[in-house]
Amino acid sequence: MKEIASGVYVFRQPVLDVNVGLIVGGEAALVVDTLSTDAQATELLATVRRVTSLPLQAVNTHHHFDHVFGNTVFAAEGAPIWGHEEAAALLRTRGAVLQAQWCTEWSATEPALVAAMARVTVHPPDRTVHLQSTVDLGGRVVELRHFGRGHSAGDLVVLVPDADAAFAGDLVEESGPPQFDDAYPLDWPDTLSGLLPRLTPTGPVVPGHGAVVDKAFVRDQHEQLTALDWLIREGDADGAPIERVAKQSPFDLDTSLIAVRRGYDQLTGKA
Repeated sequence: MKEIASGVYVFRQPVLDVNVGLIVGGEAALVVDTLSTDAQATELLATVRRVTSLPLQAVNTHHHFDHVFGNTVFAAEGAPIWGHEEAAALLRTRGAVLQAQWCTEWSATEPALVAAMARVTVHPPDRTVHLQSTVDLGGRVVELRHFGRGHSAGDLVVLVPDADAAFAGDLVEESGPPQFDDAYPLDWPDTLSGLLPRLTPTGPVVPGHGAVVDKAFVRDQHEQLTALDWLIREGDADGAPIERVAKQSPFDLDTSLIAVRRGYDQLTGKA
């Protein structure tokens, strides 16, 4: 655990370079995301317990496996699991299907991880957020905010106002480009527009993956996503093929092909 503000910590899991947060209050502590497997979550719990013995709660920033498949371990510890209502619904109604899909997708590159993922019992969040909720940790109130769709249908940002800190989940990426497989590229810029005024110039912003960043980094990523948004809308209006639009994107070609296809699907009502 690295302390990035008073009582606010980041744990960086090297497998898939996932960030997990820990926010410690006077009476309880909140874990932000729970990693990909029971073993990873058990290691995380042991690391958390070296920092605090307080009762725990947990929150999922979105529904993807690398942020939620450790939920069962924390639920067994007595921790309620917070999540956006869309994330909870996806895991509740399609959890097994998504688990099989993700295992297939990652089997070639991460076989050991997939073997452990396949044994996970999917545990959806049991406390849901629509637009916003607060968690009182005792002398420290944490905000859970849904600013809109972006990386997924149910992205949550965790704000720690008294520390000027934010956990953005995969709405912000540092170790690679934003990922668009089931994203909403035409909504994403507006979602970050809602987040940006809540960030301070020097406060830490924890992305879903990679090094801790700041408001300037989020602003730059917002500008890239806005440029992509306009390229998609103009390309659709002109009847331009996906490949031509993707080549003009600020992101790499493989990422951009997925993003433009998702954007076109949004405009035609398929996403």
